[in-house]
This record gives sequence, C-alpha cells and structure tokens, in this order.
Amino acid sequence: MLFASANRHGFKYLWRFLIFGELIIIYYIRQEICPVVEFDELGNIYVLEIGEYKMKNLIFINGTMGVGKTAISRELQKLLQNCVYLDGDWCWDMSPFIVNDETKNMVIDNISHLLNNFISCSVYENIIFCWVMHEESIIDDVLSRLEKRDYKLYKFSLVCSEQALISRITKDIKMGIRTEDVINRSISRLKNYYLMDTNKIDVSNISAKEAAEIIFKHIMQRS
Repeated sequence: MLFASANRHGFKYLWRFLIFGELIIIYYIRQEICPVVEFDELGNIYVLEIGEYKMKNLIFINGTMGVGKTAISRELQKLLQNCVYLDGDWCWDMSPFIVNDETKNMVIDNISHLLNNFISCSVYENIIFCWVMHEESIIDDVLSRLEKRDYKLYKFSLVCSEQALISRITKDIKMGIRTEDVINRSISRLKNYYLMDTNKIDVSNISAKEAAEIIFKHIMQRS
C-alpha cells in the first residue's frame, strides 16, 4: 500500500495536496493503470488499489464531399464498443447556409463542446468525429479546444480517384442529396488530403463496410 503524506486541513496543505495528487494521477495514467484512493480521518490519502486504466479512442475521419465519410463512420460505429459518433455538419445545419468568420468559429466551438462532453463521459470508450476538414489547421483548431488529453488520437483521410468521386456524387445528385456544383468543389479539395498528417484510406473500389473494417483493424492494433 502506497502512502502519501498530504493533509487537507488549511490552505497551505490543501495546495500541496492538490499538486501532489495531480502528479499521482498523471503518473498512473501514463502507465495505463488507475489508482483507487481513500482519505483517513486526518486527511491523509492512501492508494488502496491499482487497476487498469484504458485510454479512450478519439477517431477523426476527414475527406472531401461525397467520398463516403458518413456511411463509413456509421459502419465503424457498429464495430466499436461503447461508441458515440459526431458528424461536424450537424453542428451548423442551418438555413440559409452562411459561411463567414462568425459561423466558422461557431461550428468549431459547437464541435469542441460536444467532443469535450463525450471525452468526459465515462460511458463512451470510442469517439468518432467525421467532417470535411480539408485543411490541417482545421484539425489543429478542434484539437486545441479539447480540455482533456487522456485519449489516443487516430486521424484517417478518405481518398479516392476522381472517377469514383464523380460517380458517387452523381448518385447523390439523382437522389436529391447534393447539387451539381458540388462536383467541382469536391474534386478541387481531393488533393489536399494526400498532404495531411493522416492515415490514408483509398475507398475508390471498396464498400463503406470494408473501409470501416480497415480503420477498425488499425485501431485494434494500436489499442
């Protein structure tokens, strides 16, 4: 049994305890074990038990419009236990759709607020976040607003050939999901994802389920 001589009576001792207590928690988390602690009647803290600590998985999936982010994220959610899924587009589903500095900051703030809640919630072990995120700075901005760092981060970019992308968007247009102007805008962003610091998944000739299985295997190998 490990003993820490920290007393919680008085401001000076309380301050010392908080600093020392924080260091205990950080140390054990880095070792992927978790302490169970208890106070005695004098305010001393005891580490009673050491248990396994499991880091959460934070999974970012980005890709140009129409590449299949939503379908793949949904399939991945079926494979992961205790999993919550967030699509960035939900955070500014507005009419009319206005993109300016104010609304862009709003959507990043909305996203980071939800991700912070998911990370803090003990129920969820896996958190999937998908969005276009065609620039590295967008990913960095979201991550900079997360309050906790006790997670394993995975970043996947979905890429495909121009032909495959046009075929997928054309199907969406026929179904009324997208408009024709999306084709050129989506193609122009496709090259951005090859330059990002992410794991690339080429989805040109595979289904959403197959792509999700590739991502799932990658996560399991690192867990």
